[in-house]
Amino acid sequence: MDVKEYFARISYRGSYDKPDLATLTDIFQHHIRAVPFENLSIHCGESIELDLEATYNKIVRKKRGGWCMENNYLLSWVLKTLGYDVTLLGSKVYVPEYDAYAEEIDHLLLKVVLDGKSYIVDGGFGMVYQIWQPLELISGIDQPQTPGVFRLLEESGIWYLEKVKRKQWVPNQSVSTSHNVEKEVCRRVYLFTLQPQDIEGFRACNAHLQTAPDSLFVTKSMCSLQTPDGVRALVGWKLTEIKYNYKDNMDLVEIRILADEEMEKTLKEKFNVTLDKKFVPINTSRLSLF
Repeated sequence: MDVKEYFARISYRGSYDKPDLATLTDIFQHHIRAVPFENLSIHCGESIELDLEATYNKIVRKKRGGWCMENNYLLSWVLKTLGYDVTLLGSKVYVPEYDAYAEEIDHLLLKVVLDGKSYIVDGGFGMVYQIWQPLELISGIDQPQTPGVFRLLEESGIWYLEKVKRKQWVPNQSVSTSHNVEKEVCRRVYLFTLQPQDIEGFRACNAHLQTAPDSLFVTKSMCSLQTPDGVRALVGWKLTEIKYNYKDNMDLVEIRILADEEMEKTLKEKFNVTLDKKFVPINTSRLSLF
């Protein structure tokens, strides 16, 4: 495994000899714009291994993406190699349809300490809730980013991440977004503590999320990638392309339903993903990702 090969994968050509916030942010942004958040392996008959070399081979050499336990595990290796102080953390993702957080830890994220300040670095959430810059670990302060305003809140040692959303303009209303999009102003994203985690503690979660019949990742095939001005996502057969802050504090949301024969070309052209095995798209869950 070679950091320079990873940098070539994410098209990063900047300096990296000094661990600082500017460099961290630059590397992070290159990662989320090059490496998709995706669970396509599950829908190609492949298993997702929680092994650093396997993840490196998949994301760097095969130019695939991955979910949180792949993206953030790889990022932790990169940042540690470059001299950053990195800790693995675990979170419980909020499910709006149930108005509840997951009962068990189901998301891996990173804490990075720089010059006495702590930051949350999470390159593995995807969709519209993907942060674009490290979030300073400070409670109750709005942290505006291009996707929207993110905020961390701390109560009795538990930290909560939420995002204030903009209005959305959907020209093609015939394939509209979820029913609650217009009503939702602020979305809770996940909760976490600062208890350090070991990658071994995620093995059961990694196995459960790709095999449980009610897992969101089993009931939905998904691939999302951040772009210079927004995000694009393929969920089942629905391709959604969002341009952030298109006009007057409003995001432009363009939606198209694809035919099966368009899938392979769309994955290649929109996400730079080429699959080794036959991909079977699926979207049987009502849970909203937007």
